[in-house]
Formats: sequence, structure tokens, C-alpha cells
Amino acid sequence: MTHSIALVDDDRNILTSVSMTLEAEGFRVVTYTDGAEALRGLSIEPVDLAVLDIKMPRMDGMELLQKLRERTAMPVIFLTSKDDEVDELLGLRMGADDYIKKPFSQRLLIERIRAILRRLDLQKASPGGPELSAAALVRGDLTLDPDRHLCTWLERPVDLTVTEFLIIQALAQRPGHVKSRDQLIDAAYGENIYVDDRTIDSHIKRLRKKFREVDREFSEIETLYGVGYRYRDPITVKAGA
Repeated sequence: MTHSIALVDDDRNILTSVSMTLEAEGFRVVTYTDGAEALRGLSIEPVDLAVLDIKMPRMDGMELLQKLRERTAMPVIFLTSKDDEVDELLGLRMGADDYIKKPFSQRLLIERIRAILRRLDLQKASPGGPELSAAALVRGDLTLDPDRHLCTWLERPVDLTVTEFLIIQALAQRPGHVKSRDQLIDAAYGENIYVDDRTIDSHIKRLRKKFREVDREFSEIETLYGVGYRYRDPITVKAGA
């Protein structure tokens, strides 16, 4: 099945290069240069997923997402060139599925798009809450199903972006083992992609916040200052109790 993607950005160079890449990957692409134009176009011709720049004239990405969420649950990825995390946090709270900082790797964007669309296709195929896939990872009260992009804690859903999911998965695969920031960057973004160390710290902060919204006592992600992060080993914790 051919998926349709909307690109919304006032930078025509980005629109041209990214649309060419996506079309080469088999996607159908429509482009818009500002939020107002995109809102009109998407009302007439809906797509499967939208990639939105945050900073645009006439109607920025935040306002566009807000108006889209009034009528559709279509997945959205934000492109942002800002260093400030406020817009990213606000966008995620408003219902964005992920965000990628400019300048960005087009390969990374494609992988994020494919992961979100794969989750969407599985949800459509099994809307009644399917059983876990063979790839599911269970660590005590944590369940991760990468095939369905499903994360639960204490059997309650935790809504994670693709990047956050990949980070918690990398940590939970080997409880008690420390992952450096570089290792987490490779797990979440792939090798040969530069991401500032502080980006991982920001993701960890948001992960803890999301899990604590489900369980205020959540403390499974541990910081080893100057080294990295680890997922608590439940066996070690019980032995030391």
C-alpha cells in the first residue's frame, strides 16, 4: 500500500530535496509552504502522515497541529531548528508523534516515518487490542512491543515518541547494564548521525516524566553521572531489599 505524506515547510529547498527522497522510497508526497495553505489542502486531500516545520509564516506548525487535532488523529512529525525545548514539549503534549531537529538526516526522517506508519497500519488491522507480538519485551511491570509501538507500565499505556521508545528499549534489553549517551544515540538515531549529548538527557527527562504520570513512584531509569544511564535490574533490587 502506498502511503501519502504531507511536507509543510517555508524552505523550498527542504521541500524539494525531502519530497524527492520520499518519492524515491515509494511514498506519495504533497507539499505546502505555510500552515494556512496546508490546513486548506489537508481538509480537501487528507494524508497518512504530515511532517511540519514549527516556524512558518501566516500559521506556524503549533497552530496548524492544534487545528488538525480538532478534526483528525493523523500522525505528525515536527521539524524544528530551535534549541529551546519548550516548543518540542508543547508540540508533544498537543499530540505530535515525534520531532527531528534541523539540520537532519533524511534517512533518519524516513525511518521515523516508516516506524509511525507501521504502528498505524497494525492498529488499523487489529483495532481491538491485539496480543503481543513475538518481538515483545517484558521487564517486570514494563512491556514493550516494537512491532506495534506499544509501551505499558503496570498494564497502563505510556504514549512514547519513536525516539523515546527506542531509548527505553535499549535500556530495558539489558537491565543493570550501563548505556553511555553515545550508545543511546546510536540506538535511537542510528550510527553516523551527530546528536548532542544533551539531546539524550532531554529524552530521558521526558521519559521519566511520562512514566511518572502513570506511576509517581517510577524510578527504573537510573543516572550514573559521567557514565550514562541504566534500567534497574529487578533481581538486584530484590536481593538488596
